[in-house]
Amino acid sequence: MLSEILWNADPIIFSLGPLSVRWYGLMFAIGFFIGYQIVARMFRHEGAPESWLGVLLIYLVAGTIIGARLGHVFFYEWDYYSQHPGEILQVWNGGLASHGGTIGNIIAILLFSWFVSKKNPSWTFDKIVVPVALVAGLIRLGNLMNSEIYGGPTDLPWGFVFLRNGETLPAHPTQLYEAGCYFVLFAILMWMYWKRNAEERPWLLTGIFFIWVFGFRFLIEYVKNVQVASEYEMIARYGINMGQLLSIPFILLGIILVIIAMSRPRQHWQFPNRFAPEPKK
Repeated sequence: MLSEILWNADPIIFSLGPLSVRWYGLMFAIGFFIGYQIVARMFRHEGAPESWLGVLLIYLVAGTIIGARLGHVFFYEWDYYSQHPGEILQVWNGGLASHGGTIGNIIAILLFSWFVSKKNPSWTFDKIVVPVALVAGLIRLGNLMNSEIYGGPTDLPWGFVFLRNGETLPAHPTQLYEAGCYFVLFAILMWMYWKRNAEERPWLLTGIFFIWVFGFRFLIEYVKNVQVASEYEMIARYGINMGQLLSIPFILLGIILVIIAMSRPRQHWQFPNRFAPEPKK
């Protein structure tokens, strides 16, 4: 039986002069690479143009980074950044919020749907949420390598002592809790898409994604340390922190989307399993 796990991982894999390759960045890159391949296979399966892939990737990368950064600025530390606006763009100093990244992705997909695919946004959302679950899990592994976003003290046998941060007591490895939830969700969504034709029920995969991700996020927040000190006052007053408060709308949205998807007839599609020919210019 484990009593505790001493954790002192180096967040940097290797350095080349002033440049460093970090585990967090590698997990992010691997997630986007695999996610691109998954969405490419879906596009081919449903006969969407291959040229949309690169455009969608640009939209999502921009939406993720901009949304996650602004989410942290406005949701968690606006008091500070309102006095230091020049530091808002300094992403390399840390400070990204997953709820903000989600909002950024929603806006990116809406823009892609309006200006590029000309399809109902559900068509894109129900594909993107599948690899996003995988990317989210990999990013949490990157958080683990950075010894960040962990929980409070625990006497459970799998508690981690984050030595790099000067901790002496084992704490909940909430990065692994979240990563495990996301990887399970990824497997479920892949099964639903490829084995159950869930894409024939628009919004179903997206609704399940929101319920699962933010439902577990709400629960895990009870054992996770707060991100900023100002949240202690919020917990004392309302019993929940900012991460939980921001999760509630997404959970409700997910429930609504599942109800909509299941209340409508299944759409029976023909799948050509090849990319659509590019339109002639």
